[in-house]
Amino acid sequence: MRNNPGPHSPHLRVHQERGHTVLEFHGEIDILAALDIIPVLDAATGLPSARVVLDLRHIEFFDCSGLRLLYRARRRVLAQGGQVHLVCTHPLTLRILRVTELAKVMPPLASMDEALGRPETASEYS
Repeated sequence: MRNNPGPHSPHLRVHQERGHTVLEFHGEIDILAALDIIPVLDAATGLPSARVVLDLRHIEFFDCSGLRLLYRARRRVLAQGGQVHLVCTHPLTLRILRVTELAKVMPPLASMDEALGRPETASEYS
């Protein structure tokens, strides 16, 4: 009998690292990619007390569809009493996060080590 790996997207790789679920975004995150990503993102962010890291280090393009995905992930994780952290190093994406003020509610971290080493307290709604 074969294991069902669940939803899959070429734009989002989900894996476990140090007790966290890491959602690693890849390539161009636009409206078409978002349609692919939503089922995978929802499967990974709907669990109670999930510890989630959104990793944007491997993206090439990021538009408002990508912002909606980040808000969706954050809302779903926090609604289940979990915590969420964002890792982003790309200057243009960081600028988008600042301009849209997403950086205020989900401050971008510079490395996976920083995200995975954060205290165990749950993030707050803002």
